[in-house]
Amino acid sequence: MTPTQIKRYARHLVLKEIGGPGQNKLLGSRLVIVGAGGLGGPAALYAAAAGIGHITIIDDDAVDISNLQRQIQFSLKDLEQPKAQILTHKLAALNSDLTLKTHNVRLTKETAHHLLEDHDIIMDGTDSFETRFLINQASYDLKIPLISGALGRFDGHVGLFNSSVEAPCYQCFVPDIPPNAETCSDVGVVGAIAGVIGSLMALETVKHITGAGQSLEGHIYLYDGLKTQGRRVGLPKDLNCSICNSPK
Repeated sequence: MTPTQIKRYARHLVLKEIGGPGQNKLLGSRLVIVGAGGLGGPAALYAAAAGIGHITIIDDDAVDISNLQRQIQFSLKDLEQPKAQILTHKLAALNSDLTLKTHNVRLTKETAHHLLEDHDIIMDGTDSFETRFLINQASYDLKIPLISGALGRFDGHVGLFNSSVEAPCYQCFVPDIPPNAETCSDVGVVGAIAGVIGSLMALETVKHITGAGQSLEGHIYLYDGLKTQGRRVGLPKDLNCSICNSPK
């Protein structure tokens, strides 16, 4: 590391769980984030600040005034601009160590493998079950670990999937699209919960890359904002899962 990097990452370097070896792993890692909104925004900012050396942002949406209630990476001057491009500019301004790539496109079945390959970890901040299933399938096929988060009202959760042969995939957790699935626009969401869950996604990403602490493999972390209460729940691999236990 350069003298500037040693100063920048000093608070990581004194942590025995990260230190110099862990920081070098972060600087050498490649993260792809699908979704530049409520979860992807804070997660990307903390991942960039942590020094994850290569970050790719994928999102085809534009900034809307309704986003500003929770997507604090954007401001009024960003309205109607591409989310992925604006977020990438914010990351570049935050940390010049980074190599950044932007895809102002929607991830599809035809493009998922191409867009997600050549990364060390995938972060899913989307709000569509169809897209989450596409990301999970590609993550499993490419053998790239997946950090996934979701939120609504005052609640949220985070999970780590496809991180080993023994680990569950996202569809061990959600086998099928729930009937009458609701979105944040349907049920509402308090803005700050996006920061809580997005930050937890970034934390789990840093832990996974550096090997710090106990990962969420085989577990889901559930957070209840109204009670200010969280719990870690076991998630075993589903032996009937159509993705990770399907006949080859």
